[in-house]
Amino acid sequence: MDTGGKKDLIKVITTTENEEDARRIAKDLVEKRLCACAQVSGPITSYYWWDGAVQSSTEWQCAAKAPAQNYKDIERAILKIHPYKLPQIIAIPIIETLSDYKDWIMEATKKPFEF
Repeated sequence: MDTGGKKDLIKVITTTENEEDARRIAKDLVEKRLCACAQVSGPITSYYWWDGAVQSSTEWQCAAKAPAQNYKDIERAILKIHPYKLPQIIAIPIIETLSDYKDWIMEATKKPFEF
């Protein structure tokens, strides 16, 4: 199997308090061609420190696959519409992937020529 994509691609993950917000973020990132694909999953249960105590909440996760060079634009786009005061926005490098899949991500995130 031919693989490629070392450090060229990332998976950006954020969580929201409801499915609607996660879907809105996913759609926005894809429409802006910042990522080729965004998946919404949940509900999940998160445990975390906040306000000096361990908290838990039910959340929804949005995971977007994109070129690594798009991270800052993805971060800005998420921050514009995310309801949390301090959202989780993390990027995980995609170490290996099918070359054709990498090519698809790169092609799908090309911005159309603007006049």
